[in-house]
Amino acid sequence: MKIIFMGTPDFAIPSLQTLVNSKHKVNAVVTAPDKERGRGQKVSFTPVKEFALQNKIPVLQPEKLKSNPQLVDELKKYNADLFVVVAFKILPKEVFTIPPKGSFNLHASLLPKYRGAAPIQWALINGETETGVTTFKLEEQVDTGNIYLKKKTTIKPEDNFESLHEKLSELGAEAVLKTVDMIEAGKFELNKQIDSLATPAPKITKEICQIDWNKSAVEVHNLVRGLSPHPAAFFIYDEKVIKIYETEVVERNDLKAFQIVQTKNELIIGCGKNTLRIVELQQEGRKRMTAEEFLRGFRF
Repeated sequence: MKIIFMGTPDFAIPSLQTLVNSKHKVNAVVTAPDKERGRGQKVSFTPVKEFALQNKIPVLQPEKLKSNPQLVDELKKYNADLFVVVAFKILPKEVFTIPPKGSFNLHASLLPKYRGAAPIQWALINGETETGVTTFKLEEQVDTGNIYLKKKTTIKPEDNFESLHEKLSELGAEAVLKTVDMIEAGKFELNKQIDSLATPAPKITKEICQIDWNKSAVEVHNLVRGLSPHPAAFFIYDEKVIKIYETEVVERNDLKAFQIVQTKNELIIGCGKNTLRIVELQQEGRKRMTAEEFLRGFRF
């Protein structure tokens, strides 16, 4: 089948790579516009654009998707059978209804759980032990379309955002190719989402990242996992931001919330229930390091 692929970040690359390596034809990719970054305002491309250029695939980078007849005309010229969307913007109806076989999206959760911008983070923050990916037919309401398939995976205790992101991007690539094959063969059954079972996965804000030490050690530990390595959970000490990347829960209740105990090589912080051993952290203006390295030059 002829496909137009829409995506922007690293998460989309395994899916795009899998389609390029398949019997199907990726006629073009649609991705976000180039950005100027850093002090020198150097122009940088999205990971999807970088991949497309390396593989000689035409690239479209519209500034806007809605009320853009020029984009609609350009997309129609490719005569694609199907649009595949992985980690991209919300598509308007005039775009996702162009191809004869419709458009589908890959979402990094087991829908209807964790609808929204940050499903991987919230699965970890909420202490889930299982997650997965879902492919669904695009409809006007975000993340509500009928489901083609789901693939599940276990969330391991040592998983953080980085490791789970990688795991789900690879699992997602399998789901994308299987969905394309199903659509081509006409052998699929669309299953309606049960809206009453939906849970939100809103965008991660700075307020969410700040640690509330009155919460249990397990809750704080899961927050750290869900935000590591970026944007990272943090607390403020002596007017400096200290980010935490890795922790261990310690079952002791002799410390009050945010009571700090440090030894030569160990940093322990009290929580609402139990305590946390800090394994890896970073003080504002310094590099990321182990607690032992950190404590050589810092006293609370």
